[in-house]
Amino acid sequence: MSLLTSVDARTSQVDDFRVLLDGALHDFLLARQDLAPELAAELRELILAGGKRIRPTFAWWGWRAGGGSPPVDAVVRAMVALELLQCCALVHDDVMDRSATRRGKPSVHESFAARHRRERWAASARQYGDSAAILVGDLALAWADDALVTAGLSAEALSRAWGPWQAMRTEMIMGQHLDLLAVARREESLEHAVRVAALKTAAYTVERPLHLGAALAGADDDVVDCLRSYGHDIGVAFQLRDDLIDVFGDSSATGKPVGEDLREGKRTPLMSIALSRAQGKPAAQRLLRRCLESGTVSDRTVDDVRALLVELGAVAAVEKLIERLAGTGMVALDRAAVPDDVRHELVRLAGRAVTRTT
Repeated sequence: MSLLTSVDARTSQVDDFRVLLDGALHDFLLARQDLAPELAAELRELILAGGKRIRPTFAWWGWRAGGGSPPVDAVVRAMVALELLQCCALVHDDVMDRSATRRGKPSVHESFAARHRRERWAASARQYGDSAAILVGDLALAWADDALVTAGLSAEALSRAWGPWQAMRTEMIMGQHLDLLAVARREESLEHAVRVAALKTAAYTVERPLHLGAALAGADDDVVDCLRSYGHDIGVAFQLRDDLIDVFGDSSATGKPVGEDLREGKRTPLMSIALSRAQGKPAAQRLLRRCLESGTVSDRTVDDVRALLVELGAVAAVEKLIERLAGTGMVALDRAAVPDDVRHELVRLAGRAVTRTT
């Protein structure tokens, strides 16, 4: 049976870890609530408002896959760093994309700008909002390092984890820059779009968190290589699913307006496939170009592009690519010498990642 149709929705150890992590997040933020209080308050609200905790969860199961042993509390505290890193990415990404909402609430830069307007402060509300949000993202990144190095890990474990941690931060930033460049340069090849997905999302969402967790546990190179291969493919599939949710999802469930990627002219793999399949179809090409390059995209245009993506077979092609990547990810996982209960949970995690609707 395909991974896409065999996800077990029952409570698992993944959900048990979420309880431990949320407790560690609460404690970490509570201990710092008096530091940079206004910035910390926005950061705390964003983190505790929700989120799937995907990155720390994959790191936890990387640790388990590598044969991780106590102290468990220190490892859970170390995983807080990944959620803080994600918050840095979300806050900065919302500024760059001019996103008005996040998790069903005003994005951080919009929240700060709204306060500026309410208080009738001087200068530009938008500039203040953007600037304060950048500082919130910077604070999240600084505290991510703090969370890792103060978690109580042994010197040896921390030293092993530092390499994947450094790589994860750099790859996340590089992937975001490539995403910006793709829009600026009108880069439309599927190869480039998948490379952006691999760096911007797959590396710091699945592959490197698994690597980090396995490194904390002292896993051997063969296990690390298998986990990273699994993580790369599941991570790219995760981003492809995200692209579909952005265009076809339910805004009441996602907490963001539908079609933001279309309005921002994002060169996603979905759009790259559509552009390729629109060759020789002038009307279809004009509609896609208007969406990507006009700068102002109406709700009607979004609806028309959604219908066209289905008509051209681009949606079906992305679904097929997701299924293929899920399959190759499972093959890589099958090669890994990990305990059966860990393998079971990693299969479940992969299923959640590639079949989710929010």
